[in-house]
Amino acid sequence: MAMLSFERKYRVRGGTLIGGDLFDFWVGPFYVGFFGVTTAFFSLVGTLLIFVAAADGPTWNPWQINIAPPDLSVGLGLAPLKQGGFWQVITVCAIGAFVSWALREVEICRKLGIGYHVPFAFSVAIFAYVTLVVIRPVLMGAWGHGFPYGIISHLDWVSNTGYQYLHFHYNPAHMLAVTFFFTTCLALALHGALVLSSTNPAPGEHVKTPEHEDTYFRDSIGYSVGTLGIHRVGLILALNAGFWSAICIVISGPFWTRGWPEWWGWWLNLPVWR
Repeated sequence: MAMLSFERKYRVRGGTLIGGDLFDFWVGPFYVGFFGVTTAFFSLVGTLLIFVAAADGPTWNPWQINIAPPDLSVGLGLAPLKQGGFWQVITVCAIGAFVSWALREVEICRKLGIGYHVPFAFSVAIFAYVTLVVIRPVLMGAWGHGFPYGIISHLDWVSNTGYQYLHFHYNPAHMLAVTFFFTTCLALALHGALVLSSTNPAPGEHVKTPEHEDTYFRDSIGYSVGTLGIHRVGLILALNAGFWSAICIVISGPFWTRGWPEWWGWWLNLPVWR
């Protein structure tokens, strides 16, 4: 079915969560909806605040711009705009934009009559962000534990947090996250390369079918998960990468305050070594 003819079949009223028919329309190929409006609002306000906060800083160098969270002494209170308040309001706008976009995806799923896999997957990414700027700072008692908005400053925060726990790569949840990230890349590389090799045959040869793709992996590794299965595998791998990324940072500080190499003392104390 052609895409344009299909669009006419689902561009119908209904499926909205809030607002009824008020924002139930499209602008070109883009569905608006109530949450499309809130996404645009939070995105615009947050972006403008970034420029305002940057204008108040010492430089316009995009690498050096730094919008820092409040000082640790502020705790979980509200800070003046120039002493971390900008960071707080921008964070609220970012969360508002991300959550609005996910809810807009839910409305589109309801119109299409499909599952909520896409908004659920995006929610895992939102969870990872909220863990860094809300959950972990709240558990540690100060917004100052959130990461700053800026390129170099953000990288410095990552580096300093890693050194704070001596060797962050000894964090077991971090190990899982990195493993899932690399495995996601491997799975997508294998899948993409296989599709391209099948649909771009040598001159004079026919385009291959999914049966050829399945046969390739059966012959090479003994099993093929199938055309639908590989997308399920990719989704599971990607969601685990984001989930364990959130877990690895939220347990660092609120639940484990020493160097991560010390955590592995349980391994050395196993009876098998005695």
